[in-house]
Amino acid sequence: MTAPARFRIIRDPLWSTIRLDPVAVEIVDTAAFQRLRYIRQLGFAHLVYPGATHTRFDHALGVYHLAGTALRLLREQGGVGKEVWEGAELIPYAALLHDIGHYAFSHAMEELEADCFPGDHEAVSARFFSSPELGEALASLGKGAADEIHALIRGESEHPLRGLVSGSLDLDKMEYLRRDARFCGVPYGEVDVDRLLQGLVLLSDLDTGKVEVGVREKAISALESLLFAKYQMFRNVYWHHAVRSATALYRRIVGEAVRVGLIEKNELVGPTDEELLYRIHERAVSSPDLNVQHIGHRWVSALRNRDLPKRACELTAPDLEGIALPDWISVESMERRRVEDALAEELGLASGEVMLDYPSKKKMLNLDLLVLRRGGVVERLGEAGLRGVIDLPGVAEELYRTSRVLRIFTFEPRIVEPELALEIISVD
Repeated sequence: MTAPARFRIIRDPLWSTIRLDPVAVEIVDTAAFQRLRYIRQLGFAHLVYPGATHTRFDHALGVYHLAGTALRLLREQGGVGKEVWEGAELIPYAALLHDIGHYAFSHAMEELEADCFPGDHEAVSARFFSSPELGEALASLGKGAADEIHALIRGESEHPLRGLVSGSLDLDKMEYLRRDARFCGVPYGEVDVDRLLQGLVLLSDLDTGKVEVGVREKAISALESLLFAKYQMFRNVYWHHAVRSATALYRRIVGEAVRVGLIEKNELVGPTDEELLYRIHERAVSSPDLNVQHIGHRWVSALRNRDLPKRACELTAPDLEGIALPDWISVESMERRRVEDALAEELGLASGEVMLDYPSKKKMLNLDLLVLRRGGVVERLGEAGLRGVIDLPGVAEELYRTSRVLRIFTFEPRIVEPELALEIISVD
C-alpha cells in the first residue's frame, strides 16, 4: 500500500505558518538542503547585530511560502491563456532551491577573484542538482523538471512566471529584506509585502508579445519602499564598517588558503560556515611552514574572536568625487594585493595585513518590469524611470554611489591619510 502524501507545517517568526507540500518535504529533507541550516544568511553581520544568526534555510522556506501566495493571487486574477500556467507548479520549488548552491558565509566568497573560487552560487548550484538524493526528490515532477528549475534559478528560463524567481521584483528580495531587518533589529527593511503581492499582475510586453510578471501602478509606492529599504539595508547593515572588516578578513583567509594550496577551490563548494573555517584552521596550524601557520593562528583566530582589522582610512563618495579608481579596486586580486602589501611595508605591518575594501553591487537598485497604468496602458519601467509614476531609477546610480565607502583596514591600529590613500590607488 502506498504511503499517504506527507505535508508539513512549519512555524516561522516572519510568516507565521508555512505549509510544505509533499515534494517540498522531500526536498527539505535532503542533505543538500539541510546544509543551509548552517549557512548564515548575512555572513558576518551577527558580529555587529547579534540577532542576525538566521540562515539560508529559514529564508528559502520563506521564499517558497511567498511563491505559493503569489501564484494563488495571480491565478485568481485570470485574464491570460492557460499556456502561461504550463509548468507553473515548478515555481515554488525553484523558490525553495534558489540558494542551494550558496557558499559558507553567503556572498563573501564571491568577492574573490575568479581564479580562487568555482563560480557564483547560482552556477555552483548545478553540483547540488546533480546529486542523486535531490534528483530523487524532484523525480515526481517529471522529466526535465530539474533542468527547468535550475534555469529559473539562474535567470535563464523563458517561462512567463520567471520574474517571481529572478527579476527586479522577485520574491527573494521581498523575503530577505523583511527577514534581515527583523533579525538585525532595524526598521529599514519593513517592506509592504502584502501590497506588493496584491499588486502583481501578468502583462504582455508590447514589443515582444510575451507575458511576464509586472505590477499595477497602485503598488508603485510599495515598490519604492522596497528599493529604499534595500538601499538603507546596504548602507547600514550589509556594508557596515565592521561587517566589511570581517568580510575582508574572511576573503583574505580563503584567498590565501587557496593560493598556498591549503585548500582546493573545488573544496569551497559544500562546507558550512564553521566547517570551512575549521578545515582551513586545522590545515594551516598543521603546516610546517610558519607563514602558512600564520593563517590559522593569526587570521582565523582573529575572525573567530572578533578581533577585527581596524579602519586606517575611510573615503566616502564626496572624497572620491572626480577620482578615477582602478578596475581591481573591488575585487580580491593580485594587483590589489601588491598595493596592499606595499602599503603594509610602509606602515610596518606584515604581508597580507592591510586590506582595501570597496564593496560593489552594480544591480543594487535596478528596475526592469512592466507596469499596468491606471488607464489600462502597459509601459515598461526601466533605467530611465516612468514619467508620472516613478523617478527612482533615475537616482538609483546616485544612491548606489553614495552608499559605497572605500576603506583601508589594518591588523594593528594605523592612520593612513586620505591624500596618501588616493595617491596609491587612483588612476593617473
